[in-house]
Amino acid sequence: MDRIDRKILDILQKDARAPLKEIADRVFLSSPAVSARMARLESSGAIMSYQAQVAAPMLGYMVKAFINLDMDPQRKPEFYPYIESCPHVVECNCVTGDYSMLIEVLFATTQELDQFINHLQQFGRTRTQIVFSTPVEHRGVPVSVEEDAADPQK
Repeated sequence: MDRIDRKILDILQKDARAPLKEIADRVFLSSPAVSARMARLESSGAIMSYQAQVAAPMLGYMVKAFINLDMDPQRKPEFYPYIESCPHVVECNCVTGDYSMLIEVLFATTQELDQFINHLQQFGRTRTQIVFSTPVEHRGVPVSVEEDAADPQK
């Protein structure tokens, strides 16, 4: 992956709907060349998907929480299909420390969150943190691009 590929990734993370012509102009290549690079980045797995970042509260999800779960490792084969099937789970990570899983969830009410935690406790001990605010939203993976390194605002 070269500097141009990284610049393309940076552009797409900021705006996945950026027109091909605009991306080509910004990386000083032709549209077909950028299209070929994007296809290669997709097939290699560097680009996993294209998504819209949605405002959860506008869809009625007023409660965002992080749930730590302490689970016996032997339960993972049973747990993974369960957690993948839960539509309110935004992300689930296997982590180090006192807990083995860190789960990000969105719910309309704390009552729904409470019900989910009650079901989750079949797998182990939980600790929940409800989010009051998010000063930094998910902003993508840092992509090192030489000319941008000098200006952290880019």
